[in-house]
Amino acid sequence: MSITRLHVGARLSEVAIHAGVVYLAGQVAEDTSSDITGQTQQVLAAIDRLLAEAGSDKTQILQATIFVKSMRDFPAMNAVWDKWVVQGQTPPRATVESTLASPAYLVEIKVIAAQK
Repeated sequence: MSITRLHVGARLSEVAIHAGVVYLAGQVAEDTSSDITGQTQQVLAAIDRLLAEAGSDKTQILQATIFVKSMRDFPAMNAVWDKWVVQGQTPPRATVESTLASPAYLVEIKVIAAQK
């Protein structure tokens, strides 16, 4: 079976698709001057765009992993997540506190989803 990669760079691809499963690289905010609410909104919008490009959407997410700079931001991140996720189709999820690639990043989210 072949692997389709989207937005291929020297270090990583933003998306890999294999056997009807979509794997997204961890997504971070473009505007890091935003607070956790703004950064989470940006990340989820990026996930929406990439999943659509890959023939999927948030209702097809099989698993989500969320990395937050500080667990103090957990409630605010969850408030954005809860508005975004489709009730009744919430994916298995893990959230961990982590040192992210840049001190300006407050949240990074990666997902695995099925194609429609």
